[in-house]
Amino acid sequence: MTTVGVRRSRRLGRGGMRRLVPLAAVASAATLLLSACGGGSDSGGTSKSLTFWISTVPGQDAGWKKMVAQYEKETGVKVKLVNIPYDGYATKLRNSAQANSLPDVAAVPALDPIWSNKLIDLGDIANNKTNKINANFVAKDSSGKVLSIPSDVTASGMFINKSLFEKAGVSYPTSPDKTWTWTEFIKAADEVREKTKAKYSLTFDQSPSRLRAMVYEMGGKYVHADDSGKFSVDAATKKAVNTFVGWNDDKTMPKSVWTSGADPSAMFQSGDVVAYWSGVWQVAAYAESITKFEWASVPTPAQPVQASDVNSGGMTVGFNNNADAAAAAKKFLSWLYEPDHYKALCEASGFLPVESGLNPKYPFESEAAQAAFKLYNESIPLYDPISGYFNGAQTNWVLKGKSLADDPTKAELGKAINGEQSADKALQNIVDGYNQQVGG
Repeated sequence: MTTVGVRRSRRLGRGGMRRLVPLAAVASAATLLLSACGGGSDSGGTSKSLTFWISTVPGQDAGWKKMVAQYEKETGVKVKLVNIPYDGYATKLRNSAQANSLPDVAAVPALDPIWSNKLIDLGDIANNKTNKINANFVAKDSSGKVLSIPSDVTASGMFINKSLFEKAGVSYPTSPDKTWTWTEFIKAADEVREKTKAKYSLTFDQSPSRLRAMVYEMGGKYVHADDSGKFSVDAATKKAVNTFVGWNDDKTMPKSVWTSGADPSAMFQSGDVVAYWSGVWQVAAYAESITKFEWASVPTPAQPVQASDVNSGGMTVGFNNNADAAAAAKKFLSWLYEPDHYKALCEASGFLPVESGLNPKYPFESEAAQAAFKLYNESIPLYDPISGYFNGAQTNWVLKGKSLADDPTKAELGKAINGEQSADKALQNIVDGYNQQVGG
C-alpha cells in the first residue's frame, strides 16, 4: 500500500512563489487502485527520449527549461517539456493513467492512488548524502520506497516594517541562530506601534498553517494524532492558542482578519502595521509591490522551539512506463538533484530548495527579497522535525481515503476572538472536527 502526499499550493506571481490554496479531496484509495496502474508497459518514452510534465504559469518555467536544455546538451537525451494548465492537471494525470499514457517524469500537484503504484523508487536520489535532501518532506510508502521528492518547499515566516522599527529605535534579530521569542517579539512590536502611532502591531494570516507554526514554536503539537489516529491537543497548544486569541484586541492584532476575513497582507502593505506573519510566497510580490517603506523578513520566533510549518511546493516523480524509459527517467532525476544542477533550477525558478547548503543566488533586484531568501535558506535546516508533521499527516489521510475538507480552525477561533466561546472550547470543537473527518 502506498503513502500519498498532498501538495497544498499553486504557482502564482513572479519567481515561482506560492499562495496556498486547498486541493479537492482525493477519492478513496481503495476504489482508485485500478489495473491500469500495474507494472511496465509499452507506453512512455525510450532511453533517448522522455516526456516531462509540469504545471506553471508562463515565465515561471524558466528553471525547468534551462535544466532540460542543459541535460539534452550533456547527454543527448531528448526531454520534451509539456506545461499543463493547473486547472485540470490532476484529472489529466488520472485519465492518462487509465489510458496507459502517463509521462515519464512529472512535477505533480499531489500524489494520487490511481497511479501511485506506477512510480519509480527515488530512494537512491533522496538518500544520497551528497544531495542533502531534507528527509522530512520526502513522500514514502510503508516499505520505505521514495515516491516523490519536492521540487521546492514553502515555509511560514515573519515580515516587519523595517522603517517603523528604525523610526522607533527598536532592534530586531537578523540571524536564526539568535532569534527572539514570541513574547519578545510582541513586546517589541507593541513598542514600535506605540512610538510610531501605527494602527496594529501584527497582522496574521487567517490560516491554520500559520497558527500551527506559532504553536509549534511555543512547544505545542497543535491538533495531533496518536498511534490509533485519535486527535487531541496538549497543554502547550492550549496555552499558545489562548495567547493568540488574547492578541486579537484591535491593538496588538485586528480582530477583523480572523472574524470577518479582512486582508492581512493589504494591511501590512499599507504601511500602518508593524509586522505580518505569513510566509515565503510573499517575498517575490513584495520585492515589487512595497515601495512606500522598507520591509524585511526576520527570523521566526522560538519559544523555545525553532520551527515553522513547512510544505512541499511541488512533487517530482518518475513513472515506470517501460524499462528503458524508467531507467532514463531515473538518470534524469538523479542528474537534476545533483547539488549544482538543483541549485541552478532553484535560482532560475525562484525556488526555496529542499536541499541544504546551496545558498542560491536569486535574480531579484530587491535587497530585501535577496535577504529574505537567504534567511529562509539558513533557517530551514534548523527547524524541528515537527515542522513537517502536517505535510506528512495529509499523506496518511489520503492513503486512507480521507481528507480534511473543512478545517474548523478558522471558524472556531473566529468565534473565540469574537467572545462567543472560550479558546479551549474552540480547540475542543477543532479536535472533534479532525476526528470526524480524518481520525482513526
